[in-house]
Amino acid sequence: MADSLPSTTARQKLAGAIKRWALDLGFQQAGITGTNLDTAERLWREWLQRGWHGEMEYMARHGSMRGRPDELFPGTLSIISVRIGYLPETSEAMWRVLNTPEAGYISRYALGRDYHKVVRQRLQRLAQKIQQAIGAFDYRVFCDSAPVLEKPLAQRAGLGWIGKHTNLIHRTAGSWFFLGEIYTDLDLPHDAPTRDHCGTCRACIEICPTGAIVAPYQLDARRCIAYLTIELRGSIPEPFRPLIGNRIYGCDDCQLVCPWNRFAQISAEQDFQPRHGLDHIGLIEALQWDEATFLHKTEGSAIRRIGYRQWLRNVAVALGNAPSHPEMRDALARKLATTDNAIVREHLSWALQRQSEP
Repeated sequence: MADSLPSTTARQKLAGAIKRWALDLGFQQAGITGTNLDTAERLWREWLQRGWHGEMEYMARHGSMRGRPDELFPGTLSIISVRIGYLPETSEAMWRVLNTPEAGYISRYALGRDYHKVVRQRLQRLAQKIQQAIGAFDYRVFCDSAPVLEKPLAQRAGLGWIGKHTNLIHRTAGSWFFLGEIYTDLDLPHDAPTRDHCGTCRACIEICPTGAIVAPYQLDARRCIAYLTIELRGSIPEPFRPLIGNRIYGCDDCQLVCPWNRFAQISAEQDFQPRHGLDHIGLIEALQWDEATFLHKTEGSAIRRIGYRQWLRNVAVALGNAPSHPEMRDALARKLATTDNAIVREHLSWALQRQSEP
C-alpha cells in the first residue's frame, strides 16, 4: 500500500482527510498512532498477574496479541482511533436516579442501542471512504470486540489521557464516549500522545462505592460494580452487596465526579438515547419482568448479554438495599416462590431478609 502513497505530503493529506471523514460520519475525533504498546502491554500483564481481572478469562487469552497489533492483524502499520460521545442526559438527572432507592440505575452507556454495532458500522463506512480515495488496502475494524488495548491506543493517538479511574479523558469532552479502531497496512503519520491532566485530583478514587480504584491508575476489577453486575456470573460476594446500592447494571460514579466532565456535551445520536424507560426504571417493575419481557426490553442493547437470571440477581440486590416497604417484600416473595435458579433464589432471599429487618 505504501507504493500508492509515495510521499510524506501524500500521507499527511490522507491522514487529514481521514480525520475530516470521521467527523462527517459522526465521530467527534480521530487520531492515528503506530503499533508500539510496550509500556501498556507490561502494565496489562502486571494487572493480570495480580488477578485483578477476576473471572474475565478472555482478558488473558490470545497470548500477546492484545499488546502487539501486528500479531492480531498481520501487516498493521497504523491504527486509526476514533471516539464518539454517548452522554444521554445531564449529571443532575443521573444523580436523581442514584438518589432514588426505589429506582434502578443502569450505566448510561447501555441505555441505547448496542454501541459495538453502531461504532463498527461507522468504522466500516470510514474504511470504505478511504478505499474510494486511494483504492484497496488491508484493514480490520474493532470496537471492544477483540484483544485490543483501545485506551492506550487512543491516548497515543491524541484522543485523551487515561485517568486515575482508568477511563480515557479528553480536556474538552470529558469521558462519556466510546472508542473504536481501524487496524491498517497504511503507513500514515502519527499524532502526538496526550499528556496526563489529572493532577492531584482524587475525586474518582474517593467516590468509588467499593474501593475498586485501589491506587491512582490501578483498578481491581473484582471490586468494581461494573464487574460485579455485568461480568461476574455467579453469586455476588455478600460484603459487596450493600455497597452496590441501586445500581443494577454497571456504575458511573467515577465519571460523574470527574471535574473534566463539566465540559461533556449531551449526545445528539439517536442510537444512544434511552429506550423502554430504562433510564428511570422502578425496581419492582424490573423484578416483575418475565424472561420474554426482559428480552424485548433489551433487544439491540448491551444489557442483554448478562441474561435474564443475572438481571434478576442484580435487581434483587438493589431491592435489598432499598428502604423497607411492604410492596417490595411482596414482590420479592412472589418472585422467590416462582424461581428455581439457585443463585437468583440466594439473592432474593438475602434481599427479603434485608427488607424484613426492623
